Amino acid sequence: MSYLLVSPCRNEADYMRLTLDSVVAQTVRPDLWVIVDDGSTDETPAILSDYASRYPFIQIITRENRGHRSVGPGVIEAFYHGYDQVDVSQFDYVCKFDLDLDLPSRYFEILIQRMQENPRIGTCSGKAYFKDKKTGELISEKCGDEMSVGMTKFYRRSCFEAIGGFVRQVMWDGIDCHKCRQLGWIAVSWGEPDLQFIHLRPMGSSQQGIFTGRMRHGFGQYFMGTGLLYMTASSVFRMLHPPYVVGGLAMLWGYVKSGLQGSVRFDDVELVAFIRKYQWACLMKGKALATSELNEQQAKVWVTPN
Repeated sequence: MSYLLVSPCRNEADYMRLTLDSVVAQTVRPDLWVIVDDGSTDETPAILSDYASRYPFIQIITRENRGHRSVGPGVIEAFYHGYDQVDVSQFDYVCKFDLDLDLPSRYFEILIQRMQENPRIGTCSGKAYFKDKKTGELISEKCGDEMSVGMTKFYRRSCFEAIGGFVRQVMWDGIDCHKCRQLGWIAVSWGEPDLQFIHLRPMGSSQQGIFTGRMRHGFGQYFMGTGLLYMTASSVFRMLHPPYVVGGLAMLWGYVKSGLQGSVRFDDVELVAFIRKYQWACLMKGKALATSELNEQQAKVWVTPN
């Protein structure tokens, strides 16, 4: 089963060698790895050139430097800059993949195996961990089992096409999983050791600091249509994990600030209603039971891909 990796990147010299080496060491390597250099000004281009010269499955595409690092929609724009230049019909699977990860060697082999075993799995991933700067201890980023993580979105291509790909806004990596469930697909992540990877730049961090990153997440939840009660519960949960208290408060403030400013919201009315109904079920029943019941219910709308 063939798979394509597409990696948007900018100024990743501090992390990328670990990522490149961990992909090269995979028991099942990608058939093609398109890396989009989004205007890097550090050693990234030289490192990419070196690896591409040694590994034929790596292809580099360079974008003009726009003068700053962009997150959210900017990352997805860079992803599509590479994705649109590939004949994706050649591949069974496609993955949006960041260059700040250190993967276990069987990572992609296991994901493909799980998807072959269950044809309803549309997107999946392992679980992200980051190293505590003081102790070196691995700390979970606490991704729910009902989502594939944004830094390594592994998709069955037929599912990716069915959901219309990624929305070009901050909460693209949450909206996609909800859209999967709306169409009867399953979105999932697993946390066993062979699927645990190290995120070298912790989730929710930002080139401007982790507080800014968590506020951005709050805006993303507001954009997606998340209700205030669910957002409050989610923020309290985040307060109990690093960075303690301040991370959850930043998320909640990002959400509230967006509402006060009258920020634009996602315009897919049916999907927003679907998301809110699911979130309410999560609050009432717990996320695991709510997700299990929804996946069972949505089986009736799933269409077997050709």
